Amino acid sequence: MCEKECVILALTTTEQVRPGILIVDDEREELRFLTDLLRRQLYHVRSASDGMAGYQAALASPPDLILLDVRMPGLDGFAACRLLKANPATRAIPIIFLSSLDEPDERVAGLAMGGVDFVAKPYHPAEVFARVRIHLELAGLRRAAAAAPATAAAPSPHDPDEVVAAAAMRLIDDNLSAALTLAGIARSLGTHEKRLSQVFRRYVGMTVFGYLGAARIRLGRHLLADTDMSVQQIAEQTGFRSAANFATAFREHVEVTPTAYRQAIRQQAVRP
Repeated sequence: MCEKECVILALTTTEQVRPGILIVDDEREELRFLTDLLRRQLYHVRSASDGMAGYQAALASPPDLILLDVRMPGLDGFAACRLLKANPATRAIPIIFLSSLDEPDERVAGLAMGGVDFVAKPYHPAEVFARVRIHLELAGLRRAAAAAPATAAAPSPHDPDEVVAAAAMRLIDDNLSAALTLAGIARSLGTHEKRLSQVFRRYVGMTVFGYLGAARIRLGRHLLADTDMSVQQIAEQTGFRSAANFATAFREHVEVTPTAYRQAIRQQAVRP
């Protein structure tokens, strides 16, 4: 009896220490291939077929690593990443994006929002194994370095509405030059316009477009102070249709024109 119980205990302990990987991909054949590939390496693998299901699965039981497809209907990989990085319970989980497109802009966007790596489709098993192993090891080192002498408590999930508000602010800040709409922002976060408006007022204290306008002016001030870009170029970078529109909005917020603001900043810099 003791021998049998010891075997069961050993199997249970082994199961617990196996690194957990969550794969999120809407392509069934690719999902099955990747799942089988990683299970043969003795990883504990779970899967989800869309971004929102993957986000909920990560909340329910945080994995050690997430493989996240970029292109999915509904909530895509980038939107799911924003939610994961906005929630303290899942923020530290490394995310490797999966993509069939070899586009530098897409890779840069994924890395900028918190992804640690990209794996290109079709998959090369040796590359998948190497990238997964490296990032699991790095994540383990980061956890060990951050751990207190006592057992650290796992971060508790925040209010789901607070996570949506934080993810929306991150999305807006990352896309100030784009023609953003309330419906588009809500869709990118897997929610609806009414909820997005409500959570913004509750957690940010202003409307979505109030925050968007303030963020664009904040970026405009930075570019006026720290670059030699023209007012027209800054208007384009901050999402305004023209230099005149930017100047009008800037004056409403800062009470001086962009040119006067830049001159004042430079005069202060040369004063002894």
